[in-house]
Amino acid sequence: MSASVTLAGEANAELCLALMEKHHTEQGFPYDDAHRIAVASPLLAGNPLGAIWLIGPARAPLGYVLVTFAWSVDAGGMVGWISEIYMRPSVRKRGIGTETLHAIAIALRTGGVKALHAEIGEADNPLLHFWKRVGFRPDSTRSVVTDILS
Repeated sequence: MSASVTLAGEANAELCLALMEKHHTEQGFPYDDAHRIAVASPLLAGNPLGAIWLIGPARAPLGYVLVTFAWSVDAGGMVGWISEIYMRPSVRKRGIGTETLHAIAIALRTGGVKALHAEIGEADNPLLHFWKRVGFRPDSTRSVVTDILS
């Protein structure tokens, strides 16, 4: 299976928002349309703090990946965080996710990004096997704590 990825722009807003809604509903996230628009619009307009890639045909995408960027002293430069990854249920477990993350990793490496992270949540997360298979490894030296600033 060959998965193409396309960097999404403003012209892809409707498709991105529809896929995000499917993902958020499936995961039980409480986000509404206003939240999705606030998150996606700056990235689709070219904000350098993140990007959204559509997976598969741009006119009828199979899913999306949303990556945000940060500066890391440990990594010695820019790092990416996979904030969201979604694949339509009908095409899961076909290797598309693996190919997609490989293609995005190559693009980010070419652009100077030093590392790509994904937060997995609890230690027994069923996606941990997927993350390991695509080349991610657990980092036992880090835990994430958060201070909500709003």
